[in-house]
Amino acid sequence: MNSNEGLKPSARFKPITKTDLFSGKGSIKIWDLKAQREAGPFKASLWCELEAGGQIGRHHQEHCDEIVLCLSGFGTATIGHECFGLEPGVQVFLKQGQLLSIKAGTQQSLIYLIIKA
Repeated sequence: MNSNEGLKPSARFKPITKTDLFSGKGSIKIWDLKAQREAGPFKASLWCELEAGGQIGRHHQEHCDEIVLCLSGFGTATIGHECFGLEPGVQVFLKQGQLLSIKAGTQQSLIYLIIKA
């Protein structure tokens, strides 16, 4: 059993599922927690669940600075050429224009929040 099984946002939020995002591999479910509501300087608040062994391919942060906050699971975030271990409570910060890729560990899905400002 996944130790993060059941960790999901409120049922009022509906996920979209993407596959091989940014030339990565595997599927990711994304819940838009901000939707169309005004939220000050914040452009997006996304709850993400990347399947075990999945990867979000390397891509530029084109429009916003970003925080990635790990909620559950284990994995890595690579910013530029620097690799950071992800585990619950760890966050990484990206400036607009930086390159990011994320990889989930093989044992369970990786659940994280993305906050863009």
